[in-house]
Amino acid sequence: MNCVDIFCGTYRHEPTEVVFCPYRICPMGAHVDHQYGLITGLAIDKGVHIAYGPKKNGVIELSSMQFDRRAQWHIAQVPERPTGDWADYLRGATWALAKHYPLRLGLCGVIEGTMPIGGLSSSAAVIIAFLCALCRVNGIRLDQQEIIQIALEAEKDYVGVSVGTLDQSCEVLSKKNHLLYLDTGSGQYELIPQHPDMKPYRIAIFFSGIERNLAGSKFNMRVDEAKSAAYALMAYAGMEYGKFKEARLRDVPVEVFREHGHRLPDNWRKRAEHFYTEFDRVQRGAEAWRRGDIEEYGRLSFQSGHSSIYNWETGSDELRTLYEIMARTDGVYGGRFSGAGFKGCCMALIDPAYAESIEKQVGEAYLKAFPELKGRYSFHLCDSADGVSL
Repeated sequence: MNCVDIFCGTYRHEPTEVVFCPYRICPMGAHVDHQYGLITGLAIDKGVHIAYGPKKNGVIELSSMQFDRRAQWHIAQVPERPTGDWADYLRGATWALAKHYPLRLGLCGVIEGTMPIGGLSSSAAVIIAFLCALCRVNGIRLDQQEIIQIALEAEKDYVGVSVGTLDQSCEVLSKKNHLLYLDTGSGQYELIPQHPDMKPYRIAIFFSGIERNLAGSKFNMRVDEAKSAAYALMAYAGMEYGKFKEARLRDVPVEVFREHGHRLPDNWRKRAEHFYTEFDRVQRGAEAWRRGDIEEYGRLSFQSGHSSIYNWETGSDELRTLYEIMARTDGVYGGRFSGAGFKGCCMALIDPAYAESIEKQVGEAYLKAFPELKGRYSFHLCDSADGVSL
């Protein structure tokens, strides 16, 4: 790994350890975890490595192979607010962990991501990998739910992105050749094994060549619109409701939406429509996976992508185009843009026998639409993987 070589060249000794956290895909269940919906997801065999060693003076010193500037802070003096650079997620992780456990030692480290940034939850992956390293040097042992919660606090409460637990859960709880089926409201989950009669599949990642900052996108606005829909529906139905920030569509029965949804502003109604239809799709998708019907699971994933575009109204022109190209390409069971859809990539479950033709057809069609992205667009084949080892 290149991060080990760079660590040795920088610090003149071997790293104490290298920690790895996988990226994730979410074929169904996008944009609903903050509303306590259902999701299905898989960790993949690409992710974030951090080569690291302890620093007794309490300083955190990190460099990333994807960014130019090294970042540094003290475990007891984390800036109160994000500074706006790539290391804010890790400052947030230091801040969140220190709220729960005393920290004595810092660390020095080199971060290496194995894919371009965007859409695979690299932010959660780097937070989780860093948390594992910081815990190891400080003798702290976290269980799975603790690391999910602390990683969520780092991204939501410190960085300011209104995420739910989808990303962290997929990257911690996943198991190779199993589908994670998670209720983000209760935290209950099931790992559904791949059926022995399921047709073979691999995971294709199509990177658009577009990178943007999620915190500066329309992501938080969409979350607020969903919460507004929940709050209004509760009022229309005469339900008890409390603070706006605590409103969730999961608390509003679908029958209430069917009766009162037409009274909502169009944007709010569409956000609610996505939530309720996605809730149903995830349930049907989990059952399709359980019986080994990857073609039906793929069709539902395509429907999830369609709803994200037309009901959640997210996705850049580039990501929407990639989705449309995938949907008409032979050998693709199903897919959607990955993550919020304002940057990054699309993911697809594909028949491995078609991998070469899929790579060629999708790449040619996409670069014909966006020739300026030649050299930045890329195709990657992946497999499912275990979540981070704690």
